[in-house]
Amino acid sequence: MDSGEEKRTRIPFKERPDWADVKPVPQDDGPCPVVPIAYTEDFSETMDYFRAIYLADERSPRALQLTAEAIQLNPGNYTVWQFRRVVLEELGVDLHEELKSVDRIAGENTKNYQIWHHRRWLAEKLGADAVTNELEFTKKIFSQDAKNYHAWSHRQWVLQALGGWEDELAYCHQLLEDDIYNNSAWNQRYFVVTRAPLLGGLEAMRESEVNYTVQAIRASPENESPWRYLRGLHKNDTQSLVEDSQVASVILDVLTSKNSHVHALSLLLDLLCHGFEPSQDLKSAVDVLTPQSCSPDLALTKRICSILEFADLMRVKYWNWRKSTIPVQSATCQNTDRLADLCARMSDL
Repeated sequence: MDSGEEKRTRIPFKERPDWADVKPVPQDDGPCPVVPIAYTEDFSETMDYFRAIYLADERSPRALQLTAEAIQLNPGNYTVWQFRRVVLEELGVDLHEELKSVDRIAGENTKNYQIWHHRRWLAEKLGADAVTNELEFTKKIFSQDAKNYHAWSHRQWVLQALGGWEDELAYCHQLLEDDIYNNSAWNQRYFVVTRAPLLGGLEAMRESEVNYTVQAIRASPENESPWRYLRGLHKNDTQSLVEDSQVASVILDVLTSKNSHVHALSLLLDLLCHGFEPSQDLKSAVDVLTPQSCSPDLALTKRICSILEFADLMRVKYWNWRKSTIPVQSATCQNTDRLADLCARMSDL
C-alpha cells in the first residue's frame, strides 16, 4: 500500500498513461441529493476509477494498486477491502507482504472493523505461519490501548484457530503485574484457563487460580475484577464456591481490614443465599460494620444489605430490593438459636 511520501506526490489517474483506457464511473447520487457530500477531488477521482474496475471485475496489478490508494483515502470502505481480497487471490500475491502492509495502516486505525477482518482473512490463509506475527501485533496494540476490543477479539481467534497458547497465561500475568485493574487481562486469563488445551480446563486449574485471585484481592480489595474472576472460577458449581475455605478466608480478611468491603459483602451475601454457614468471626465482622439503626435481631443477610445501602450508594436501590426479597425468617439471622427454638415449639402444637 502507498506510503505517506507517495500520497504527497500523487499523480491523478487521468494523467497516468497506464489508466488511459479506463473510463471512470462517477458516483450516482440521483437528480436531487438531499445532503451532498463534499468529497475531495482526489477521493472522487479515485473512487470513480475504482467503480470502473470493480464493475469490469478487473483483477490486475493496477487494480490492486488502486484498492491500496482507495484504502488510504478511506480505510473503512468494506467494498474496496473485499475486492482487494479477490484480486490478491487471483494474482497469487505473497500474503506475508500484504500483512506487512496492513501492519502499517492498522497502526493508525486500531478500531477499524474492515482492517481487523482483513487481518483475520490473511492469518487464516497463512495458517500457523501467522501466529507469532499476530500475537506480537496485538501486544503492540495493547501497549497503546490495553482494552482494545478488536485486538482482544482477534487475539482470541488466533489462539483458538491457529494456536500459540504456550505463553499466554504468563502474558496475562505480566499484564496484571503492570495493571491489576486491567479487566481485559482478567477476562483473557479466564479465557485461557477455560480454553487452553494444555491446561486441562477449569476444574484442573481452579485451586491454583483461586490462590492467585485471592492474593490479588488482598492487594486491592476495592478492585471488582478479581472478585468477578473468583466467581467465574466456580461457574456452574456454586457449591464448590460455598465450600472453598480460601473464599471465606479472604472475605474475613477484607471485612476485618480498613479497606473497601463492598465486594466482600456482596460475595458473602450470595454465599449465604446458597446455604453458606458463616463462622462466628465472620458474623462479628459484619456486626462491627452494621449501622446502629439496624436491629441486632435482623437477619444477617438483611443487615449486610443495610450495610451495602450505605457503602455502595450508586446501587442503593438494588441493595434495598435485595433486602426486600429476603424472607423474614432467615436461617442466617443472628438469633438463629432463638428462631430454631420457636420453630420447634410450633411443631409441637
